[in-house]
Amino acid sequence: MKALRVTSLSPDLSGVKLLDLPRPARGDGDVLVKVAAASLNYPDLLMTRGDYQFKPEVPFTLGLEMAGEVVEADAHSGFVPGDRVMGGAKTGAFAEYVSLPARSLRKVPEGLDLAQAAAMGAAYHTAYVALVELGGLEEGQSVLVHGASGGVGLAACDLARALGAKVIAATHREDKLDALRSIATPDAAILNTGRFREEVSDHTDGRLCDLVFDPVGGEVFDESTRCVTFGGKLLVVGFVAGRIPEIAVNIPLIKGFSVVGVRAGEYARRFPERGRRVAEAVDKLASDGRITPHIDRTLPLAQWREALTAMERGEIVGKIVLTP
Repeated sequence: MKALRVTSLSPDLSGVKLLDLPRPARGDGDVLVKVAAASLNYPDLLMTRGDYQFKPEVPFTLGLEMAGEVVEADAHSGFVPGDRVMGGAKTGAFAEYVSLPARSLRKVPEGLDLAQAAAMGAAYHTAYVALVELGGLEEGQSVLVHGASGGVGLAACDLARALGAKVIAATHREDKLDALRSIATPDAAILNTGRFREEVSDHTDGRLCDLVFDPVGGEVFDESTRCVTFGGKLLVVGFVAGRIPEIAVNIPLIKGFSVVGVRAGEYARRFPERGRRVAEAVDKLASDGRITPHIDRTLPLAQWREALTAMERGEIVGKIVLTP
């Protein structure tokens, strides 16, 4: 089978290669899946450099999540050949076949095709854990979403809007504002460069935001501390900007807000019942047509370099899906 392998760590993708490998043998308790679509996530790019917190031993097959059809499964797994499934692990999805524990998979919600299913998992799981589980999102609240044109940010906009929040979508790219307005349909779309607090204040009638969803870090985090209302929460999702910011604890004390770290995958691993509840809630919203992942482009696996380069340059709105 074809598989996208990281054979060595490098800053320029020189260690990434599309190779022919034996089809994986199904392990005890595993489900063998023929991959139809796999979506690209920012950690995939970081792992090619060794810059992600999870550092798999080289060589490894890239890819956090995929969707496809079951080829083989144990009778007690809950799956049978032909089932449409979605899921994944920290690696392995960018291949023609993958063998995964049954607990790592779930059936594709009605109404989603396999490309959409591949694009939904990690992004919407992260958004739901952040906004609902940890943020306590309530209808009518105001949510500022940074990195709104990325897969996770766009999922956060979609989810927050579906749950009745007022959404302010923020990006550092002026050339993406029109696309954001069209795709995310937020209440407002703003640039999060420089001092953006006053614009946030204008869009919330001076109240500021109950939740700030921040996968960016750096100066965006610094200014976001001025955008949270009293009793609100600043949700730390990642540091795409590169700089890990710091905060003097007197700021959340005086302003009465919380800084909350979000590790959605670890949340599900530590609290399996809550993780299942999150997955069920997201799947129900998708089945009801209330949320839909946006796919920027679908590319064959052979065009992996175009996909990773587009992500590195910030050229996408939503998710890139690769098809073996």
